[in-house]
Amino acid sequence: MMNRDLILSIDCGTQSLKALVFDLEGNLVAREQIGFTPYVSLHPGWAEQDPEVFWQALCQACQNLWCLVKKERIAGVSLTSQRGSVVNVNASGKPLRPAMLWLDQRKTHNQRFIPGPWGFLFRVTGLRDTIAYFQSEAEANWIAAYQPDVWRATFKYLLLSGYLTWRLVGEFVDSTGCQVGYLPFDFKRFQWAGKWDWKWLCLPIDRSILPDLVQPSRQLGQITADAASQTGIPKGLPMIAAAADKACEVIGAGSLAPSIGCLSYGTTATINVTHHKYIEAIPLLPPYPSAVPGHYTLEVQIFRGYWMVSWFKEEFGFPEMRLAVKNGQQAETLFEKLVESVPPGSMGLMLQPYWTPGLKLPGPEAKGAIIGFGDVHSRAHLYRSILEGLAYALREGKERIEKKTHIPITSLRISGGGSQSPSAMQLTADIFGLPAARPGLYETSGLGAAINAATGLGFFDDIQTAVHHMTHVGSVFEPNMQAHAIYNDLYQDVYKKLYRKLKPFYQRIRKITGYPA
Repeated sequence: MMNRDLILSIDCGTQSLKALVFDLEGNLVAREQIGFTPYVSLHPGWAEQDPEVFWQALCQACQNLWCLVKKERIAGVSLTSQRGSVVNVNASGKPLRPAMLWLDQRKTHNQRFIPGPWGFLFRVTGLRDTIAYFQSEAEANWIAAYQPDVWRATFKYLLLSGYLTWRLVGEFVDSTGCQVGYLPFDFKRFQWAGKWDWKWLCLPIDRSILPDLVQPSRQLGQITADAASQTGIPKGLPMIAAAADKACEVIGAGSLAPSIGCLSYGTTATINVTHHKYIEAIPLLPPYPSAVPGHYTLEVQIFRGYWMVSWFKEEFGFPEMRLAVKNGQQAETLFEKLVESVPPGSMGLMLQPYWTPGLKLPGPEAKGAIIGFGDVHSRAHLYRSILEGLAYALREGKERIEKKTHIPITSLRISGGGSQSPSAMQLTADIFGLPAARPGLYETSGLGAAINAATGLGFFDDIQTAVHHMTHVGSVFEPNMQAHAIYNDLYQDVYKKLYRKLKPFYQRIRKITGYPA
C-alpha cells in the first residue's frame, strides 16, 4: 500500500460514465468520460437501457485511464451510480431484459391493495392512495405482471450499482448506501426489511433474489481476473462500498451537518442534509441511506429539476444554439446572457416546476404552472423563471427539513451541472437569503465515492476526517439582500400558495384527460 496512493472512482450516470482518479487530498488526477444514449423508449414513457452499455462504457473509460496514470498506484476502487435503475439477471449474472431506468414512467394499475392489518391501518390513516402509488410505480410489479417469464427466471433482482459490482467482483453484493427505489428495504436499520414489513405485501420480491448488503466504506470484494482483463484494473484490488450518486454528492460537497444544505442542480434537483437520526421530511417517505455509515440523507426532490433547462433549450433555445454553432461559442454562454438580461423576479412571471408529479408532496395530481404573463415577457423571462422556480421549490424543501430537524440551515453547497451557471448560483443565494458555495471540485459524486474508499482502505480513521482532508470550498456567492426582499415577497405571497390553490384544477385536469395516470 505504500506505493498505492490513488483511488479509482467510477461514476455511472444517466448519460455517461466517468472513471476518475483522486489523490488523498481530493485532487482529480485523471478523468475519462464515455457518453451513451440515455435510454431507449419503445413506448411513450418507457426508459430502458441494455446493461452491457454501462459495462462497456466502464471498461473503455478505465482502459483509457492507464495512459494517464500508472495503475500500480491505485489502492482501491469504489463505485457510485444513478439511483433506482433495476436489472434482472439469471444465475450466471446475465441480464434477462434491458435495465428499467429511474426515468421510466410506466405504471402497473389494478394492483390488489394490501390485505389484513396493514391494509386496515393505511385506510384509516388516509394513506391508501400513497400505498397504491407505491404499488403502481414499482418496477418489479410491472415486470411480474407483464413479463412473468422474465420474473420467474430472475435469480437476482439488482440495482445498477449491484449489477456493476457483480461484473467487477463476481459477487451478488451491494452497498446499503445505494438502496434507493421500490424495494423491501428497512431504512431505519439499513438492511432488508423484516418479514412482517408491509413492503413485502406490495411487491412480488422474495429475499432470496436480493443481493447481500454491506455498509459504505466496507469491502465489497476484489477485482476478478475477468474484470481485470476487460478494464485493466489490477486483479485483486479491493472494491470498497460507496453509495448512490446523490448521497456521494453530499459528502463530496463537504456537507456533513444538518445546518449545511446540499443542493444538487442535476437532472433531478434535490436539497439534502446529513443527519444521525431517522427523520422523515415527508411523512411515510424515508430518509435515504447516507454515504456516512449509520447516517441518513434527508432529501426533498424536484423530479424534473435541471431537466427543465434542457427542455427549454430544446423547445425554445434554437436561436442561441444556432448562433453558438455559427460563432464557435458555447451555447451555455448565450443562455447565461438570457438570464442576466432579466431582473430578479422575472417581472412577475412565476413558475412552479412540477412537470412530473411527486409521490406525496406534491401529490400525484400535480402539474407544472406558469402565471403572471404580460406583454413584456420574452423567452428570457421564461428561462429565468425556470431557474427561480426550481430555487423556490428547493427553498420550500429547506423549510420542510428545518421543521422536522429543528436545526436551521445556515449555508448552502451547490453541485451538479446547474452549479456551473453564475446566474443560477447568485439567484439561489438571493432566493434563500444565504451564502451559496460551489465545491472546489465539480466531480462531487465521484469524490464522495473516493472518500468512502479512502476511509475503507484505512487512509483515514473515519468519514469526517476524510471529508476534512479531501473536500474544499470553491466560489462563494453572497446574497443580494435587495433582490432577496423581492424574492421573499414573491415566495411567501405567491409561490407557497400556488399548489394549494391550483390542486383542485390539477385533479380535474387529470380526471378529464387521464394524463398522467
